[in-house]
Amino acid sequence: MSRLLFEKTGDAVYLSHLDLMRIFQRAFRRADILIWHSQGYSPRAYVSIALPLSVGTESGCEILDFSIEDGTADLTRLPELLNRTMPKGVRVLSAYESAQKVKYLTRLRAEVTLEYDAGVPQGAHEAIAGLFSRETVVVEKAGKRGVTQTDIHPMLFSLEVREQDPHELVLEAVVSAQNPSLNPQLLVGAIETYLPACRPDFARIRRLEVYEDDGTVFR
Repeated sequence: MSRLLFEKTGDAVYLSHLDLMRIFQRAFRRADILIWHSQGYSPRAYVSIALPLSVGTESGCEILDFSIEDGTADLTRLPELLNRTMPKGVRVLSAYESAQKVKYLTRLRAEVTLEYDAGVPQGAHEAIAGLFSRETVVVEKAGKRGVTQTDIHPMLFSLEVREQDPHELVLEAVVSAQNPSLNPQLLVGAIETYLPACRPDFARIRRLEVYEDDGTVFR
């Protein structure tokens, strides 16, 4: 399987998953690289993104799989060819062959930046750290079956809190990436539910890295 590592930053975070798929399909065509297409009346170029991003989330570690029709391509030149036509904020970092199945991508390290217009509330650092050290942290989670009450603690492997500046707190967390998955946005939801005095005015989320169960970087 051929694979890309790419980033999505800046205004590109507002592109939807489907928009991103179309962008990559067009980029392959413009680079004169014929990728494998599905069969049937409406053939589609096969590209698959491992963990679709929520709109508004940045990432420096996105994984995209693709298959080349004739089985050959110069992967060393592929990032340069694709980046020529990519919109600002979407950039291919590397292209390579990998036999590692996406199902082994089980953990995700993310950074959640909490912004406070009037400054970080007194005691917020300690209160937030204390919240996520509890044995259970139940929040509302929206899914295909509607909104459910979910304990996110078993899906949270580690979390550190640091003060970025007088107006920002940063949470760096390692969470479950799949089966089940923990959207880092739920960490913000937990703060809003349990610590309303520490509710941020705005929150930014960025994926930093993806891992296998043993902590090996997934590629």
